[in-house]
Amino acid sequence: MAKKEPGLVSQAVNLVFDIANRRSPLSKLIPPCLILLDSILCALVIWKIPYTEIDWKAYMEQVAQFVSGEYDYTKIKGGTGPLVYPAAHVYTYTALYYITDEGKDIYLAQNLFAALYLATLALVMICYWKAKVPLYVFPLLVLSKRLHSVFVLRCFNDCFAAFFLWLAIFLFQRRDWTAGSIAYAWGLGIKMSLLLVLPAVGIVLLLGRGFSGSLRCARIMLYIHIAIATPFLQENAKGYLSKAFELTRQFFFKWTVNWRFVGEEVFLSRPFSLALLTMHALVLTGFIVNKWLKPAGKPLSAMIMAVLQLKSPFSPQEEPQVASRVTPEYVMTTILSANVIGLLFARSLHYQFYSYLAWSTPYLLWRSGVHPLIQYGLWALQEWAWNVFPSTPISSGVVVGVLAVTVGLIAIQQDSSARFVPGYTRERKDD
Repeated sequence: MAKKEPGLVSQAVNLVFDIANRRSPLSKLIPPCLILLDSILCALVIWKIPYTEIDWKAYMEQVAQFVSGEYDYTKIKGGTGPLVYPAAHVYTYTALYYITDEGKDIYLAQNLFAALYLATLALVMICYWKAKVPLYVFPLLVLSKRLHSVFVLRCFNDCFAAFFLWLAIFLFQRRDWTAGSIAYAWGLGIKMSLLLVLPAVGIVLLLGRGFSGSLRCARIMLYIHIAIATPFLQENAKGYLSKAFELTRQFFFKWTVNWRFVGEEVFLSRPFSLALLTMHALVLTGFIVNKWLKPAGKPLSAMIMAVLQLKSPFSPQEEPQVASRVTPEYVMTTILSANVIGLLFARSLHYQFYSYLAWSTPYLLWRSGVHPLIQYGLWALQEWAWNVFPSTPISSGVVVGVLAVTVGLIAIQQDSSARFVPGYTRERKDD
């Protein structure tokens, strides 16, 4: 008896599943289509929704003082207060200052930020594709209302920092270690929020580039920061360092997105701040020991001793073997998990910080191996909470809760959860 052919509905369902799991030639069309649709959405947002002034005017006021010859960070101020970002922020917004007629052409600025958003989205999708993420995850990358707001309605400098973070991830996935280090250094030079992923970047470079190569990358990053800061360091070095990398900044309870549910008294207390710092260090150490250093195949104590003695923890024969385990998926998982851990224990999150989180969560939830319905559900909860303005005890509790669940799922994730990841063939590309 002849085998019955599947019906049209069954064929359509099978095609959808094949596309979603990247088993169909049509799968490659989905990311470009999503970017095209999102570009139309960005145009509609700019056209229909009024621009909201928050920091753009202050950025331009600060840049105007820099352009006029003021290099003392303690004297550069805007409507929202003093300049508190590193030198790359000043140079980036100086370019925008000239392009947008000294910041007056807001419409042009919004279009530039829409282009920046789409460029970052393209990088994110390429990184996801390189890490073998199935296509059913990709719609989550274009559906965020808050993310569109941060980019095209607010023009925050976090948008540039996020772009360079993803550019660094993309380059590290391609094993372009020097270029990736330069991209990361410039992003950190725009906003110090990228310090959250510095431990992961260091480990990725150590394992992927080797000890001597990672030291060269570290020197490059240091030289970049010295070079871009030189005019300000010559004018007032202490003022520059105290403002650009201000670690003792006082946060306002009224703006917090994540800790409103603890109350203002607890939020402002020193014990709460120290508790967050301690938990951050403990969880980070746990991930370093149990997750990120696994490809090294050596105990942490042996690696620390070797590094303190300025020696490679690996023999010349071991280095290529260890480097071969630094896959695109490893790069993504390590850097993005460091990012989310940092955001979980951050002293205070503001709405623009969603630019670092929105594209991290879908990957980490997929990587954890939980069911797609749970992935979409947690993403929806996170998106809802970040769109509540002003934040409430409930919304802030959801923000912290989803971050904690994401970190917890990645922490307990075993290698077997990579069953959705096809085999990876390493293509060595060292500089």
